[in-house]
Amino acid sequence: MIDLHNIPVKQVSGVSALKQEELHAFGIFTVNDLIEYYPFRYEDYRLRSLTEVKDGDKVTIQAKIMGLPVLQRYGRKSRLTCKMVAEDWMFTATWFNRHFLKDQLTTGREIILTGKWDMRRSQLTVTESEFPDRGTVRSGSLQPVYSVGGKITQAWMRKTIGQALQQYGEMIPENLPPELLRKYGLMPRKAAILRQHQPQDSEEGQLARRRMVYEELFLFQLKLQAYRAMNHDRMDGVEHVVDNATIREFVRSLPFELTDAQKKVELEILQDMRSPYCMNRLLQGDVGSGKTVIAAIALYAAVKSGHQGAFMVPTEILAEQHMRSLTRLFEPFGITVGLLTGSVTGRKRKDLLGSLQMGLTDIVVGTHALIQEDVFFRSLSLVVTDEQHRFGVNQRSILRRKGFNPDVLTMTATPIPRTLAITAFGDMDVSTLSERPKGRKPITTYWVKHSMMDRVLGFIEREVSLGRQAYVICPLIEESDKLDVQNAIDLYVSMQQAFPNMKVGLLHGRMTAAEKDEVMRAFYENEVQLLVSTTVVEVGVDVPNATLMIVMDADRFGLSQLHQLRGRVGRGEHASYCVLIADPKSEVGQERMKVMTDTDDGFEVARRDLELRGPGDFFGTKQSGVPDFRVADMVSDYAVLEAARDDAAQMVAGEAFWTSPEYGPLRDYLRREQVFQGELID
Repeated sequence: MIDLHNIPVKQVSGVSALKQEELHAFGIFTVNDLIEYYPFRYEDYRLRSLTEVKDGDKVTIQAKIMGLPVLQRYGRKSRLTCKMVAEDWMFTATWFNRHFLKDQLTTGREIILTGKWDMRRSQLTVTESEFPDRGTVRSGSLQPVYSVGGKITQAWMRKTIGQALQQYGEMIPENLPPELLRKYGLMPRKAAILRQHQPQDSEEGQLARRRMVYEELFLFQLKLQAYRAMNHDRMDGVEHVVDNATIREFVRSLPFELTDAQKKVELEILQDMRSPYCMNRLLQGDVGSGKTVIAAIALYAAVKSGHQGAFMVPTEILAEQHMRSLTRLFEPFGITVGLLTGSVTGRKRKDLLGSLQMGLTDIVVGTHALIQEDVFFRSLSLVVTDEQHRFGVNQRSILRRKGFNPDVLTMTATPIPRTLAITAFGDMDVSTLSERPKGRKPITTYWVKHSMMDRVLGFIEREVSLGRQAYVICPLIEESDKLDVQNAIDLYVSMQQAFPNMKVGLLHGRMTAAEKDEVMRAFYENEVQLLVSTTVVEVGVDVPNATLMIVMDADRFGLSQLHQLRGRVGRGEHASYCVLIADPKSEVGQERMKVMTDTDDGFEVARRDLELRGPGDFFGTKQSGVPDFRVADMVSDYAVLEAARDDAAQMVAGEAFWTSPEYGPLRDYLRREQVFQGELID
């Protein structure tokens, strides 16, 4: 059978070389990518009666033209009005900037109108209109709405996907075994994909979505469970041999006492490391909960067992900071720590690579430079990754080839409800740090209106005069016509004017990595006292001297993001503060501000965020590391996710899955996803 994954999208009629390039920007390279590019909502063009329409509703109605059209011009703009009747209901239809329709609005002619209904004025503000006597393509139907941009229009995308289904629809294979289709009464795949794009009615669209949600979550879980089945129980990992006395000696040398939560997590990790199985553990903990110390203990155990460790972090400046702090902790024990980032070049890099290969460097801290092809270890047994580098199956296989199936510890500061984390990261064991380290001061949070900006400026001046530093965060880099928010560049200029005797820095996402690192280094060394930044500092460097976090237009941010930003301060000995500046119009916006001032517990913030933001938004940021699904939603479809996990785990545990032709399409899927190579089965 022809595999739609292998047919270039240009084979679809109407897709030119130019359009093909534009589709590539949307991640659409093959016919399969195109037919699986699902709409995110539908425009409802089904005809309704004005008697059932509420004020402010968007509605499609069929009416008859009852009067002569009136055209008013205002310079280049125009307003066209005309009397209509629908089921004995007289009303006025209004078009803006559609003067060319005037001659077509003839008395007695039937017309189909779509627009917003104003009940008080008996007026319909028309967005689209069509005449039945010309034939119609929209009214009476649900029309898909796709995510489009550039030169790709809605109309072109609808037409092209329709053409792809016409050409290749009969070749869409079924990939779920009959047992699962029967178990849940799922629609066949061919019909479900067609109805995702062209539903006859809402019920049919929901049935199609139900099928595709289950398929998407099941395949995701199948990948995780197959990977787990093939790797978790294979006794070819590193069995770290380190006694409790050796660990206790290191823990006693730390400048602080571990919390009970840290001790519990430490035992879970050491137990994994001492087993012959490969550890694949997610360590989640609130901002400042002490995850790095746990990573240090695990790295110490790896080295004391005669092996090497690697610690991957998202930025060069953070890598340098971790390298310095780990060197301080490990120096008394004769453990050597190296640094490998994009800035380490030439002779320095060559010497480090040689040292790693010979085993002279015990631990290396670095950025993604660590997984480059020319990096080799003598005996890599543990890889610790920061959340910006949470690896999928493919990346983990790259790491495993760097050593003898090293243990993997992934850390995240994005708190996720534990049950959801266990299901979302089905191939990982989950440890949670839910306690604040002893001595860490809580951060006082205030919510103020924009009208109090003068007092906020006074607060900044006070903290800096005491020798401290401050962040000012805003959501955009440059001016936007769409969002009335403060932007970083203007704010930077105004802060320089407000504080002429203070060194002000600017940081945003459009700067190069080297420019960002230079600004953060200057801030870390207190050469810059006030840092104006976008959310690029959300995952950044620890600056213990920074005690004040100001967030402009704070209602534009999600709760978890605000909590991450707040966590940039409160890392030193001084009292720290977070000031949220916002005039939220909505109840949800106001509630977010209240949550932030009520609690600084990340797990409580995450729980409230889940409630307030609703399905889909909670995991909207890439930083969370949770997969981005086409159809499914991690929150609202959680029950389906759990069922899919159980089905996938049960399936891969059976011998038939690995040998029976019935499961061939699923094994092909796993091969495409590079979970295993073909020679391992069949």
